[in-house]
Amino acid sequence: MSNSLFSLGFGVGTQNRQGAWLEVFYAQPLLNPSAEIVAAIAPILGYTEGNQAIPFTINQALQLADALKNVDAAQAALLNRLAESHTPLVATLLAEDAALTSTPEAYLKLHLLSHRLVKPHGLNLAGVFPQLPNVAWTSQGAIDINELAERQLEARLRGELLEVFSVDKFPKMTDYVVPSGVRIADAARLRLGAYVGEGTTVMHEGFVNFNAGTEGPGMIEGRVSAGVFVGKGSDLGGGCSTMGTLSGGGNIVIKVGEGCLIGANAGIGIPLGDRNTVESGLYVTAGTKVALLDEQNQLVKVVKARELAGQSDLLFRRNSETGAVECKTHKSAVELNEALHAHN
Repeated sequence: MSNSLFSLGFGVGTQNRQGAWLEVFYAQPLLNPSAEIVAAIAPILGYTEGNQAIPFTINQALQLADALKNVDAAQAALLNRLAESHTPLVATLLAEDAALTSTPEAYLKLHLLSHRLVKPHGLNLAGVFPQLPNVAWTSQGAIDINELAERQLEARLRGELLEVFSVDKFPKMTDYVVPSGVRIADAARLRLGAYVGEGTTVMHEGFVNFNAGTEGPGMIEGRVSAGVFVGKGSDLGGGCSTMGTLSGGGNIVIKVGEGCLIGANAGIGIPLGDRNTVESGLYVTAGTKVALLDEQNQLVKVVKARELAGQSDLLFRRNSETGAVECKTHKSAVELNEALHAHN
C-alpha cells in the first residue's frame, strides 16, 4: 500500500433512512497529508488503496485520535471531538484527484475549494452533479426530498415548524466554511465550493457559484458563475469591483485583472487584463464584434472580443446611436475605479 494521498478528511454527516449520504461536514480537510498520517490510520480503517469513503465508529474515532496524537495534534483533537458525535462519521481518503464516485468524495472536494486549499478549476470535479443528491435544506438540517413530507408532519405534531430554506444539490458555503477576512452580506448567495479570498466583500446581490470565486481583495456585487476566478497578481489581478455577470463553464477559466469594473447588468465571457471597464448593460462574449477606436474616436478596425482577451486599460461600451460595441484605451479607468473602491 502506498502511503501517499491526494486528500484526506474526517467528517460527520447526514444520511437518509436508507443509509445514503446526503451531506458531509469536514472541519479540517487535508491536502497531500503526510505519509505518517496515512500509515497511522490505514490499519484502523482497513484502508488499502484507491479513493474510498469509509464509515467509522466512535471507538474507531478514539483509536484514530490515539494513533495521531504524536503525528498530527490538530487531527487527533478533531477525532476526539468526532467521538462525541450522535450522527454518522466517515473518513474519505483520495489516493488521486480522479472523477467523483461518492457523495463524501464530492463534499471533500467542495470543502478543499472553500477552505482555500485549491483554487477554482484546480480539481477534477467530473461526476459532481450525479454524486450530490437534491436535498431539502431546512431548520433541522439536510433532509431527503422523499422524506420531507413525513418530517414536516412529525414536526407539526410536536408543535414545531420545519422551515425549508432551499431545495438544491449545493448547500450554502457558510454552513460549512467561513473563510477569514471576508464580508458576506447574504450568506445564502454563496454555494459550498466557492473560493472567497482574503479581503473579498460580497454584497447583497452578489452570487458566487461552486468552483468559482475571487482571490481578493475585491468587491462582488453581481454573479460569479462556475469557471470564473477573479484573482490577484500580474496574471490574476485584485481589487476588482463586479456588478454584472462573469460567466465561465466547462474547462474555461475567466480571469479578471486588477482594478476592473464590470458595470451593473453587464457581463463578460473573456478574460480581462488590468484596469478594464465594461459599461453597464453591456455583455461582451468571445465572439462579440468590437469596433476598435483611436484617441480621436475614429474606427481603426473591427475584431472579435477574444482578440482583446487579457489586455489592459480598455473601455468597452455600446454606441448609443449605432448599437455597435466599441473599445478604446481608457486610462481614466484607473481613477474611476480608485474612486469607486474608496466609496465602497
